[in-house]
Amino acid sequence: MSKNYRADVDAAIAEMDFDKNNYQIEFDTTAGKILLDMWLDVAPGHCKNILGLTKIGFYDGIIAHRVIPDFVVQIGCPNGTGTGGPGYTIPQEFNDKPHEAGVLSMARTSDPNSAGSQFFICLGRVPHLDNQYTVFGKTADQDSLDVVLKIGGVETNSADKPLEEVKIKSSRVIETAK
Repeated sequence: MSKNYRADVDAAIAEMDFDKNNYQIEFDTTAGKILLDMWLDVAPGHCKNILGLTKIGFYDGIIAHRVIPDFVVQIGCPNGTGTGGPGYTIPQEFNDKPHEAGVLSMARTSDPNSAGSQFFICLGRVPHLDNQYTVFGKTADQDSLDVVLKIGGVETNSADKPLEEVKIKSSRVIETAK
């Protein structure tokens, strides 16, 4: 069983002022930088979770373990297999935001309340995911979307794992005053 990062994440979140600031996440990947806007008004629990995990460095060194062209790029498993997480889960926050190119959504098992650290970024419009997975952000600009689409085009094996490792080299939370 992996370590439970809940206390570390809660401590990181406690240092943030969501009333006074907006937050973004930047993932510096081997394919380029991805800047993500957080939609706190739509899914505050999911946004705070990924912000906290990012602040404690959870995502640094983690690979994109699943890439399916025209569907999603999935990241966030500390084991690199799609089977791991942060040692805790968070409840779903389904909303009416559509799953379209650049949208950030939370991966989970068949249990809607099983999300932890794994997320995916859509490579196109995926309507069958709407209201089934929690959407909580989107690529902030075209350059970021281009990096996601570049990752979405990598060669994969029969299990959808990239043949050449794509990983988050470093990550950071960007805070700006409202």
